[in-house]
Amino acid sequence: MTDRIRVLIADDQDVIREGLRTVLNHLQDIEVADVACDGAEAVRMAQILRPDIVLMDLKMPVLNGIEATRQITERLPGTQVVILTTYDTDDWVFEGLRAGAQGYLLKESGSEAVIASIRAVRRGESQLDPAVARKVLDEFRRLSPPKAERQTEDKVPIDPLTERESEILELIAQGLSNKEIAYRLVLNEGTIRNHSSRILLKLHAYDRTQAVINAVRQGIVKL
Repeated sequence: MTDRIRVLIADDQDVIREGLRTVLNHLQDIEVADVACDGAEAVRMAQILRPDIVLMDLKMPVLNGIEATRQITERLPGTQVVILTTYDTDDWVFEGLRAGAQGYLLKESGSEAVIASIRAVRRGESQLDPAVARKVLDEFRRLSPPKAERQTEDKVPIDPLTERESEILELIAQGLSNKEIAYRLVLNEGTIRNHSSRILLKLHAYDRTQAVINAVRQGIVKL
């Protein structure tokens, strides 16, 4: 049997924390490493426990879930964050994803969706609630001009890439997988996944192929 997926639950509502702990601990492939009641505690516990996944609420005392997500993904490349919240407004959604979250779920989704997302994110996939995915797609469409307009509007303003992100993007453009890039750069594969997610967001890309296309249009990489 493979190792169980270790999960840290961060939520300021006791009933949510304990409810999730009960549900997840009954599964054969998932175990709850511990629970945190605010963002600062989540960051501290994540650094100590090194969980595979953090289920992160957004509105919490001391430190909110956005900043906690940012700190965890920057400090712990092997730990992925799945936001689990009641808020689906644009500001929360895009800030959460920019902070490095690999998943964004609404609490109304139910336990089955939470479980499926934990497993998917652990496999290296991204998971978005359908309502959230629609917002993301709408934003990408808004930032991507129709084909007929691209000759005059090839460049959409983007956030600058870091030196490491540019290096990884060049390797993505060569067709390398996250595993191959991690081997080439002598980095953890989780680190590459985190960088890749931020590259997609900065380039307003749906996937790796679209990221390369947008990067070529911006003159960031050459094929």
